[in-house]
Amino acid sequence: MIPSLRRIGAMILRHLYILRGSWPRLVEMAYWPVVNMVVWGFTSQFFASHSDWVSKAAGVLIGAVLLWDVMFRGNLGVSLSFLEEMWSRNLGHLAVSPLRPWELVAAMLSMSLIRTVIGVLPATLLAIPMYHFSLFALGPPLLLFWVSLMATGWAIGLGVAALVLRFGLGAESLAWVLVFALAPVAGIYYPVSVLPGWLQAVAWAFPPAHVFEGMRALMFGQPFPIDRLMHAVALNVLYLGITGAVFLRTFHIARRRGLLMGSGE
Repeated sequence: MIPSLRRIGAMILRHLYILRGSWPRLVEMAYWPVVNMVVWGFTSQFFASHSDWVSKAAGVLIGAVLLWDVMFRGNLGVSLSFLEEMWSRNLGHLAVSPLRPWELVAAMLSMSLIRTVIGVLPATLLAIPMYHFSLFALGPPLLLFWVSLMATGWAIGLGVAALVLRFGLGAESLAWVLVFALAPVAGIYYPVSVLPGWLQAVAWAFPPAHVFEGMRALMFGQPFPIDRLMHAVALNVLYLGITGAVFLRTFHIARRRGLLMGSGE
């Protein structure tokens, strides 16, 4: 059969209209290449001038990957719990039930903790026989790092949930995208000092930079950096308060306007 260029063009035009009407989709197309370029660009730049850095503390990169996954899954745990309610068109039912909005938030945070433990613990245990590296060797500070990164993930997840509630499911990709916006300035694989001066100021405004600097300090045999942890705690309280308030306010407005009944796939 001879293909119809008109019908093919119509389908292409349809998807172009979808892209034009959804800024998250447009941003995402250029987002991943830019983030990967920035993160691995800084990583390569650092290793080029510190080739013996990894050998001084075996497992430092594995520890960084595992702790980063705590924040990533903490964010997804909140975001996906909320998205599942939207996909199943259940938000309207929840809004007319005795469930209070803050109780919904508490349930999403609890599910995030459960999802994160299920997701990260097997990888943490597997690293012991495979690479002879135990994240548990960090001792009690590991729990503090875990809680801090979980709190950061929760703040991002609540922010994503508020955006999805406001802009609809066209913004659902932010559940995976937004958390990686912090990757270049989080200092996961390299110290914050590698960044340009102006970007270092940005990095210190977010909790992950303090946590990963603290992790590396311990692994290199330095004293536990309590000041870094205190900065991370203060920032997490600030961001959790802001995103939590924004989500509850957005949920309240959506319920008053009857928007919850129309949410879903």
